[in-house]
Amino acid sequence: MLNLLDRYTALSALLVGVIVAIVGTPAAAQTSYTISGQVLDATNDEPLPGANVQIVGTTYGTATMGDGQFTFEAQLEPGGYRVRVSFVGFETVTRPIDLGDQQRVTLDPVRMNVSAGRVEEVVVTGQASPTRRKELGNAISSIEAAELQETPKSSALQSLQGKLAGVRIQQSSGDPAGGTDIRLRGTGTVLGAAGPLIVLDGVIVSNDSPELIQIGGTTQNRLLDINPNDIARIEVVKGAAAAALYGSRANNGVMQIFTKTGETGETQVTYSTRVETQAIRNTLDVNMAQNDQGQFLGNDGSPLPDGQRRWDYQDFIFDRAYGTDQYLSVSGSSGDTRFFTSGGYFGTQGIVDESSFRRYNGTARLEHTLNDWVNVTAGARYAFSESADVPNGGLNTLYGAMTGFIFGPNTTDPRKNDLGEFPDIGTFSNPIEVQSRFDFGQETSRFIGDLQVNMTPLDGLSIDYVIGLDTYEQAGTAFIPRGVGTNGFETGFSRRAELSSLQYNSDLNIRYETTIAEEVRSTSLIGGTVQYSSQETFNAQSQDLPPIAETVGGGTSSREFGEFRSPLTVYGVFGQQSFGVADRLFVTGALRLDASSSFGEEDRWQLYPKVSASYVLSEYDFWSNALRSIIPSFKLRGSVGWSGGLTSIGAFDRFTVYNSQPFAGNPGLQPSDQRGAEGVVPERQREIELGTDFSLFSERVAIEFTYYNQQTNDLLLTQSLAPTTGFDTRLGNVGTVENNGIELRVRGVALDRENFRWVSTATYSRNRNEVSGIPGETGRVVIPSSFGVSVAENGEPIGSFFGGAFKRNENGRVVDTDGNVMGEDDDGYWRPANCTAGESGCSGIPARAAEDQIIGNPQPDFSLAWINQFQIGDNLRFRFQLDGEFGQDVFNFTRRIGAFPPFGTLEDYERELEGNLPDGYGFGVFNIFENWIEDGSYVKLREVAVSYTIRPNGLPFQSVQFSAAGRNLFSIDDYSGYDPEVNIGGQRTGVRGFDFVVPPVPRTFSLGATLTF
Repeated sequence: MLNLLDRYTALSALLVGVIVAIVGTPAAAQTSYTISGQVLDATNDEPLPGANVQIVGTTYGTATMGDGQFTFEAQLEPGGYRVRVSFVGFETVTRPIDLGDQQRVTLDPVRMNVSAGRVEEVVVTGQASPTRRKELGNAISSIEAAELQETPKSSALQSLQGKLAGVRIQQSSGDPAGGTDIRLRGTGTVLGAAGPLIVLDGVIVSNDSPELIQIGGTTQNRLLDINPNDIARIEVVKGAAAAALYGSRANNGVMQIFTKTGETGETQVTYSTRVETQAIRNTLDVNMAQNDQGQFLGNDGSPLPDGQRRWDYQDFIFDRAYGTDQYLSVSGSSGDTRFFTSGGYFGTQGIVDESSFRRYNGTARLEHTLNDWVNVTAGARYAFSESADVPNGGLNTLYGAMTGFIFGPNTTDPRKNDLGEFPDIGTFSNPIEVQSRFDFGQETSRFIGDLQVNMTPLDGLSIDYVIGLDTYEQAGTAFIPRGVGTNGFETGFSRRAELSSLQYNSDLNIRYETTIAEEVRSTSLIGGTVQYSSQETFNAQSQDLPPIAETVGGGTSSREFGEFRSPLTVYGVFGQQSFGVADRLFVTGALRLDASSSFGEEDRWQLYPKVSASYVLSEYDFWSNALRSIIPSFKLRGSVGWSGGLTSIGAFDRFTVYNSQPFAGNPGLQPSDQRGAEGVVPERQREIELGTDFSLFSERVAIEFTYYNQQTNDLLLTQSLAPTTGFDTRLGNVGTVENNGIELRVRGVALDRENFRWVSTATYSRNRNEVSGIPGETGRVVIPSSFGVSVAENGEPIGSFFGGAFKRNENGRVVDTDGNVMGEDDDGYWRPANCTAGESGCSGIPARAAEDQIIGNPQPDFSLAWINQFQIGDNLRFRFQLDGEFGQDVFNFTRRIGAFPPFGTLEDYERELEGNLPDGYGFGVFNIFENWIEDGSYVKLREVAVSYTIRPNGLPFQSVQFSAAGRNLFSIDDYSGYDPEVNIGGQRTGVRGFDFVVPPVPRTFSLGATLTF
């Protein structure tokens, strides 16, 4: 830790010295200018509110008002400048402007043409300064706030679903605080985290998914703390291009979130309100077996006693939910200071009765211009959230409302009896008792802050320093009262777990741009970073609670506690050199040196290079006018780079850990089962990317195509050791995983008339994942927390399903236990092809293969999305989004349990009881895991939104926008479960497509209004 402080102090001292020296330099004479104008749609001369206006190379600018007008002040030296005007879906316009003695400058109206192309769009790539897309040799995806904030969602990730090529986003459950998983270009690790690095306004923030209490596949991830209403723009940088600048922590790519800032001009107040309602989209068909006399049958096949019947517990578990989202922001400027502040409240119930989530947000951001070359920005945001959670079972526990339903049997009325007691319904928990008496919840308090200094002391030289802090406290409590009917918890249970997370990043970047020859421009960038993170967890639990006790201390048995601390320090330095030739050829090379404290001193420093190029052919004279009218712009790009992964190894895994163990009444130490991972190195990834960006028909159609090959070597996997070593396992660098894929994005202006505009966007993504090089006879490792079903095996994708398979004859046909050929009917049941089930020699029960094998793949063959936006007149907007995934498998563990005769809660066993399936069918297929693998392909109407804007004259507000929206309105699929998207594994890397009584993603409707003053 001392070494870290020494280096950090030295870096800070150097920074302070540079700032003092620069700020102490006398500034050139400046003049205060007021710049104004109006931005219009060239098609119909309607104003464009929200267009960005900025003086290139400075921080001065603003956004247009409701009437398209803009006014801002700038402290600048007299001379020539350029004003850039940009707006989503329109061509960027740049105007020259001369600033002299006249202090008020009014620009002629800026008319912008509709455009699908984005070649001139300015993006932020890693820690580099803003760069035009045409200069990039790698793909970068971006999306503006207008495309994110029209539909209801609890987190920013949910609103990104289907909108970006190569970005796979899944909402793991329908719980109001449930997490959302994100993958860029597949999965490149087995034991590590697979999600991208999240950077919020320059601050590296945590998106962890801590599982403090056992509530099933509904673990929260911490991006839930960010208010989506604060977001102005999101950019996603994939693969080695991200890691070259952000380092090894960006091995899985980077998601950069830019929040709203104050603009120069009048103070603007925005208030938005939204109410929503949610409902379950479909339920499971339950066992309602009856005999010919109309009597309900028990699981043993005999009639239930008079007055007793079967119940659909889903009628009690699920209910319509309601929620609201309130948001207020104030932004503007005063002199050389720009400000933005906001507050928000989001609260919603869950479709699982008694579940809910509430979040409170506050944000403040100040930006001050000291002079024309020093700008200081400070930001602070606070979030507090609390959830009321209903446990629903999961991979590690079986108590819960939905587990109580699926394990059944559903032959008892679950409601309170005349004595006010909940009846014992059978195998596990009474669902209503869980919802009514179990008390599970979580609270999170989070602060994110940053301080940034941006300096341009010399022409072409910029110095940027960022220090960011992200810290949060999360606590989870679980209480099961004494006297419940849940097996193993009849005497009560209490648990409390706390997590403290702290991380900061300190980044210094120096950039110099100059022209070194005619039409040759050079951009040099060097930088360094210190990143530190620490997590501390403490948990305690107990059982056997007295009647009035609820806390852990009240338990008299099974007392357990645990504590863990996990610090991590990352150092990084990098250099990048770019050359631009004639504004058409751009070449970039970069080297990065990283070190992580998780690895030994001899192995922690790793060098990662990157090279990329972009070639804009349409800038040449040979690109004739005739060709330019068809293909206005055409660009080729490519890159190759290396990066390293840090998340597969813990802070202390390189050591052999000793656990406390008493001996003869005295304290002692005993080595753990895992040997220290000495000599291991970070997983190393190499990615090659090739692509093209071009437009058609006067920029009416824009196409982006990318091919990538990503290979990760030196996978960190758990290896078995010989018993003679004294250990069971160790971490070792073995194995390789490869991802190959293509990404396609097509955006077109289908119609552009004076009072009607239709813009359509389609994305296509395909990824192929394969593991190789795993040693051992099987070439296979089982992924933790997957019931032994998910594996990494040579020649197969990560997370493939492994288990019991159907027995097949020499022709590959499924056979029954008597060897008869079988076929699958439309409902997924296997029937004998040439005999009648139940006859002699025709069991009609599928046979199980002698050996387990790969039985499914949870990764999709490809993904599609289609988004359409319509502008009708100046006020009415309509949009809808269809997206889907195709070819992935889902392990329907829910159906497996519900069809098993001892539980028998689903329609599968009803068919057996009523004679539609042969006796013993449920027992026969229970351990044939292949029988429960289903096609998870789907197409969803993800979003529908309509809005109408009124801009009244003579009233105290600029505009009022009314909106109505729906989300997850319907799904076209053949899946027999709730939803093919859900996953009991939550955000786990290798456990995908595993459905075990996870609350389904609900159908949501909302109404809202936004007032701008």
